[in-house]
Amino acid sequence: MANPSSAAAVAAAAAAAPRSFLQVAATEEQVAPPLRVVQIEGLVVLKIIKHCKEFAPSLVTGQLLGLDVGSVLEVTNCFPFPIREDDEEIEADGANYQLEMMRCLREVNVDNNTVGWYQSMLLGCFQTAELIETFMNYQENIRRCVCIIYDPSRSNQGVLALKALKLCDSFMELYRNNNFTGEKLREKNLSWVDIFEEIPIKVSNSALISAFMTGLEADTPVTQCDYDRLQLSTSPYLERNVEFLIECMDDLQVEQQRLQYHYRNLSRQQAQQQAWLQKRRAENIARKNAGEEPLPEEDPSNPIFKPLLEPSRLDSFLITNQIANYCNQINAVAGQSFSRLYLTKALHDN
Repeated sequence: MANPSSAAAVAAAAAAAPRSFLQVAATEEQVAPPLRVVQIEGLVVLKIIKHCKEFAPSLVTGQLLGLDVGSVLEVTNCFPFPIREDDEEIEADGANYQLEMMRCLREVNVDNNTVGWYQSMLLGCFQTAELIETFMNYQENIRRCVCIIYDPSRSNQGVLALKALKLCDSFMELYRNNNFTGEKLREKNLSWVDIFEEIPIKVSNSALISAFMTGLEADTPVTQCDYDRLQLSTSPYLERNVEFLIECMDDLQVEQQRLQYHYRNLSRQQAQQQAWLQKRRAENIARKNAGEEPLPEEDPSNPIFKPLLEPSRLDSFLITNQIANYCNQINAVAGQSFSRLYLTKALHDN
């Protein structure tokens, strides 16, 4: 299975490769407008869909190439990463393959500037720590990059499950400091919805391609594809989503229990500290009455004064994100199923 983190293996090498004038200018630019739209060529969308469907249900990744122009990130080309195992020699071969592909594209005057990567997902499951780590590796060498997520299982339900994601700036700052305590999250006003930011996707085609597609349109107003959209067999998809949702709820309960266990230990420690301080203060009063020097009220060597590390909230945030995604998918599929039922009933009555 392809590892999503392998997509960043050649980020540093790609950044060190010869770059175009636009890339150099974008790097030297200090203040850039926020990313508003990801514009993808229609051919790139077809390449991504073909690659992900051919190897489904295995997860695959690939490189996105294009240009970063103002508030628009143009994706003009892509190529797949070879599926590999976790081995250093094979990983080095994969990095060489990617660099060689980019060199060949540059020789034929094709955009070879890295703007991110794409990867497949299964039933909308993509909120993982590996995805965040890959984003951070890319951010070290590329100012702005996106990850295109495609779900073949969701697309079988009649929806183009294509998303463009990036990490929020506030989340990246906390991730660099590796500080996901409750106090820091409240200070930054960061919640689980502030991890990933979805960028709108705009599919663009040249005038020649649009004219060619228009010529391929059938003369009949209704095709078999139109009837295929009325299929009501959504039970397997819903069942898998509900199963994964239950698993995520169990994982979230484990994270909550771990946090509750920490707060119980913290309350117990604070109670022990108060009891120790009261005892030390009473002892100091007695020593003061006897004319002796008082003892310090803090003893760092005492185990009860050792600070307890608060568990990170990152895992619970990711699980909550995944739960919300499963709920949205269940709601969308259920709503579409009701619409198909009413439409099918109306066709049957007529």
